[in-house]
Amino acid sequence: MYRDLGLTQPPMRRGADGAKVLVLANSAWNLVNFRGGLINTLLGAGCRVVAVAPEDAWAAQLPVPFRPISLRGDGLNPIEEAGVIARLVALFRSERPDVVLSFTPKANIYGGLAARLTGVRLVPNISGLGTAFIRGGALKTLVTWLYRLALARCPVVFFQNNDDRDIFLKLGLVRSGQVRMLPGSGVDLERFRPTSGQREGPARFLFVGRLLGDKGVRELAAAMRLVREKYPEATLTVLGPKGVANRTAIGDDELNAWMNEGLLRWAGTTSDVRPYLAEADAVVLPSYREGLPRSLLEAAAMGLPLIATDVPGNREIVQDGVNGLLCKVRSAESLADALTRFIALSTEERRQMGEAARRTVEQGYGEERVFSAYLDVVRTLVA
Repeated sequence: MYRDLGLTQPPMRRGADGAKVLVLANSAWNLVNFRGGLINTLLGAGCRVVAVAPEDAWAAQLPVPFRPISLRGDGLNPIEEAGVIARLVALFRSERPDVVLSFTPKANIYGGLAARLTGVRLVPNISGLGTAFIRGGALKTLVTWLYRLALARCPVVFFQNNDDRDIFLKLGLVRSGQVRMLPGSGVDLERFRPTSGQREGPARFLFVGRLLGDKGVRELAAAMRLVREKYPEATLTVLGPKGVANRTAIGDDELNAWMNEGLLRWAGTTSDVRPYLAEADAVVLPSYREGLPRSLLEAAAMGLPLIATDVPGNREIVQDGVNGLLCKVRSAESLADALTRFIALSTEERRQMGEAARRTVEQGYGEERVFSAYLDVVRTLVA
């Protein structure tokens, strides 16, 4: 029966209640959409799970007890940020978890500092380096120092791509014995399956993600302006939250200007991205840096070609000319060239590219591998 849950071993039990696991991220939306499968697998394995994140409309959809915590991605006030760490310390002491699993940069750092102060075992997932690493400068120096403090006593640190792992090892932020690799967040290969395949007609592009400058949204809008000079019928749908707590967030005025110009359509947010993927011809992700993007994994699982910047995380998945196209980072011209090259492909060439994308995820990115890795670590720590 336990294999029905995607487990490789019988369910873990620790007394009558099982191990207590806290999952910590920068939003309830993240936990629902990216960690929902992991939470359900932990529950099925006999764990007691508590979710910790800033409260939003998605918190009610979590199948476990929820503890709200203020964890703004754009917070820079030292006093307020110290208060967040203090509240995490109090929360860890009151909940007394066996293990804390953290996701997203600030959750990893603040969770690691709180875990160090309370003796709790924290297992962070480095799913991306965040704005501070991308922007550089004094903030990167501070974040590097905080990472070194936060990760020093973590028994395991998960990484999603080799570039991030190598940077952390080179900077001495982790030791080789702490490092474990994950195939991103994994993807449900049964839920995300190819649909009707490629079709003839004007190209329909889809971007899935938060509306951030660091996601390359500005370059994408500029690239569509160039593409539509030659292919005016090509369309772009942008799917994801706006106004998020991030210093590079796209404002309403900028987004509305793009829509009024006819460069894109903003579709808001959704709990099910599959209908949007089914209507697209290719998924575009021109971000400055990634961990291992879930949007590309899900698109590939549905047999869509991938168009992305040649940066860590993206190039782990995208093979230029095989399952998608790569372009230069921060370059609207290079991105426009990739989009026009895709438009010029025949229907058969697009179909072959989409089939190659599906094979990519089938060969190494199924979510059961992620769940198994987490269960193995939790079992080891609890034992």
